[in-house]
Amino acid sequence: MITTMREAPGVGLAAPQIGLPLRLIVLEDREEHLAKVSDADRQLRERIAFETRVFVNPVLRTIGGERVTFFEGCLSVEGYIALVERYREVTVTGLDEHGADQTWQVRGWPARILQHEVDHLNGTLYIDRMRSRSFSTVANATKFYTGKSIAEVCQLLEIAPEIAGQHADETS
Repeated sequence: MITTMREAPGVGLAAPQIGLPLRLIVLEDREEHLAKVSDADRQLRERIAFETRVFVNPVLRTIGGERVTFFEGCLSVEGYIALVERYREVTVTGLDEHGADQTWQVRGWPARILQHEVDHLNGTLYIDRMRSRSFSTVANATKFYTGKSIAEVCQLLEIAPEIAGQHADETS
């Protein structure tokens, strides 16, 4: 699964995405992924590099009620992105690849990746959570939204800010 995720390329993969009927996710966001991400975007998204993580039978719990909105895509819906509101901070428990118990508490981008991948295990895709007016090809989103804040994108799309999330900001 790790090889498949890297070849895609992606930062997360759930077993059902490749036809495996398992509650298993893998994720990573290596420094090389962040090479094209500005320091400002890293800070805004709370995006940090982390090594490969494997979770078997993950159980996700949200921490606090703060939610943030950013563009999100998926290997299962390749070539498209949309605005998705997610919890800012989560904790996940489960087994690692060796069967040992593990817990990981994260915020920002790693929390978004975890929520996205656990959603797959529960039969949910980001398109089930997206702000439908924001659904776009990656090419069009890049053309029309690069350099604009999430608040500006919401205004262009006539999406009410309270719907888009209180702490939403920059696009990719």
